[in-house]
Amino acid sequence: MNQFPSVSLLITHYNRSRSLHNLLNAFSNLNCTFGEIIVSDDGSRPEHIEYIRQLQEQFNFRCVTSERNRGLGNNLNKGQDVVSKLYTLYVQEDFIPMPLFIERLGMALHHMERDQKIDLVRFYSYIPFPYSRPYDEHFSKLLFKSFGIKYNKLHMYSDHPHLRRSNFFEKFGRYKEGIKGDVTEYNMCLSVIQNKGEVLFHRDYRALFKQVNTSDEPSTMIRNKLRYSNFFLLKWGRDLFRQIKFNYDIHFKRLKKNRS
Repeated sequence: MNQFPSVSLLITHYNRSRSLHNLLNAFSNLNCTFGEIIVSDDGSRPEHIEYIRQLQEQFNFRCVTSERNRGLGNNLNKGQDVVSKLYTLYVQEDFIPMPLFIERLGMALHHMERDQKIDLVRFYSYIPFPYSRPYDEHFSKLLFKSFGIKYNKLHMYSDHPHLRRSNFFEKFGRYKEGIKGDVTEYNMCLSVIQNKGEVLFHRDYRALFKQVNTSDEPSTMIRNKLRYSNFFLLKWGRDLFRQIKFNYDIHFKRLKKNRS
């Protein structure tokens, strides 16, 4: 049995209860247990709430709900508010842990217990982080370079699976509510940089989790296609805009931290 009594598993959920089942079942199959499991639901449809109730009988977790969809920021805040353990493993419901994750979670937890300066350990990404230095055999420490030309230096924080201290809000503030999910994530990226967050990153960033979106339960995040087009002129203009905006926001956009 792989036991992590000091870790709360926090899962955000919205209208993908079968995906939630797959995630919980994957941890169970890996014989992985946590101090507690919190599912934070963002006003899902009744059939999903009913299925979650059935899952509670099997997996013994606490579900905090909302009467309507209030967005990613609210869902993260209300879930984190009920966490009672020292560390929070945050995973969205459409991810599945791979067998190697259990070993690396133990390593990440050891690093955070030993080094109180580490705020966050990231386990997954779509792309590598541009600036870092080795921390151990498997993890790197992310470096923020003020004048680094690669604008994805912004993403020291990510909503992808990560381990963090449960007092995360004390240093970085709460998630911004009432705005789009990608803007919520963007603001937390700024806060982590501006408040000098210490972040570790698993170098083999596709080895620990896989993201699964099915036709029955597709991604609920709606994005503007122009933002991800590879057409040369659009990509060039987008990259130039991001380079200017991201660096301006990092250095001059000061966020008011709400800890309440």
